[in-house]
Amino acid sequence: MFEIIFLGTSASAPSVHRGLAANMVLHKEHRFLIDCGEGTQRQILQSGLGFKRLERVLLTHGHLDHILGLGGLVSTFTRWEAIDEIEIYGGARTLERVKSLIYEVVFGGVPPPLSLRFIRLEPGIFFEDDSFQLSAFPVIHRGTDSFGFLFEEKSRRRFLNEKATELGVPFGPERRQLVSGESVTMADGRIIQPDEVLGPEIAGTKLVYVGDVGQTDNLVEVADHADALIIESTYLETEGKLADDFSHLTAARAAKLACQANVQQLYLTHLSRRYREQDVINEARAIFPNTTVVRDFDRIQVVNER
Repeated sequence: MFEIIFLGTSASAPSVHRGLAANMVLHKEHRFLIDCGEGTQRQILQSGLGFKRLERVLLTHGHLDHILGLGGLVSTFTRWEAIDEIEIYGGARTLERVKSLIYEVVFGGVPPPLSLRFIRLEPGIFFEDDSFQLSAFPVIHRGTDSFGFLFEEKSRRRFLNEKATELGVPFGPERRQLVSGESVTMADGRIIQPDEVLGPEIAGTKLVYVGDVGQTDNLVEVADHADALIIESTYLETEGKLADDFSHLTAARAAKLACQANVQQLYLTHLSRRYREQDVINEARAIFPNTTVVRDFDRIQVVNER
């Protein structure tokens, strides 16, 4: 399961009710801040998340409405001493822009009293533990080296306790060995194989996150059968030409991607102030009914229900 807290859902500039791009993805003990628009640190505090364990920032691209809040956030961390090190992931040009913001503007050329690790993204897996993996994939958006993010739990097999008891497997390290895929030799010489006490494979939860994007044909494969797709919806189809000019999506185009990729649920964010929320919902749901337009401080849980 993944949990997402939406911290900023407005496009380009904040509105009265929506902050600039920033969202948090939680999985077990891990926290990932995706983008950090101006005012993000206040949104984090207001959401109740706080700053603890906020050690990884993933940047979709380097436009200011997605990175400008990093200066204030890092500055706050150096004062509160809440975090010793921050890892900032992004494309090469994105990281250069962030370095200029932090080192030159915020700290005036003086090394900050905080360890900053800038990690250049390339397509593929860049973070992994025993339960899930996190991958980056290229996204097309004007004048940027943009990336989207795929959060994917690893498949698992349920341990059949009743079957293990029938076979005489004691509680303790023997059962842990079987869960980890190792065979166990019993006191009477019998060898118990993992397949004897493990159920069928269960696919893990799949969450796809896309920031600003102007083209979707290269995203169908990565979003295929995702449990949730989070993606921008800056324009309505009546202004499709503007969407093309500025390399953004309309609600209809995001919904078509969700259909093509057979996703379970579509979440639209990055909304322009020029539209009513209901108009965005109506345009998308006419194509893909399982659509939600998210608001600041919405929290959702993504699980595999297939």
